Amino acid sequence: MTAPTLSRAAMEKVIRTYYDGCNEADEAKMIACFVPEAVHYFPAGMYGGAFRGAAQIAHRWRTAVETLGSYWTIDALVIDAETAEAAIEWTHFKTNQDKVLRGAECVEFDRASGLIREIRAFYASPQAEGIARLELGDFDYAGRGYRVTSPRKPA
Repeated sequence: MTAPTLSRAAMEKVIRTYYDGCNEADEAKMIACFVPEAVHYFPAGMYGGAFRGAAQIAHRWRTAVETLGSYWTIDALVIDAETAEAAIEWTHFKTNQDKVLRGAECVEFDRASGLIREIRAFYASPQAEGIARLELGDFDYAGRGYRVTSPRKPA
């Protein structure tokens, strides 16, 4: 049996509701966009690791709004309803610090509920010197079937 296909419109509504909830520091609105066990991954070393669970994701972003003056915009949005995935290019304004952070996220939806189950965030920044593997922290690349060595270099 094939899993149901989500509509592009339904996926976009969840994403935009999530971003509205972030900007409004509305934990309940954010939580309603996620499956309870959702995970939000970040580059290794950021924010103390992945945010695990809808409640933690919402709490951490509410705190960012309150302490950093955070505000996010969706600059580009690509949705593939067939695979239940989306890509978002965003800007994060940290108004209390006069900082601007740009990046992108890969979003995976749970087909049964139509809610977000995973976000993988990538940040636009120079390559860090002295770090050999610039990748998401806590993310099981090998277990997910990603290449972990170059096809041009023996394992």
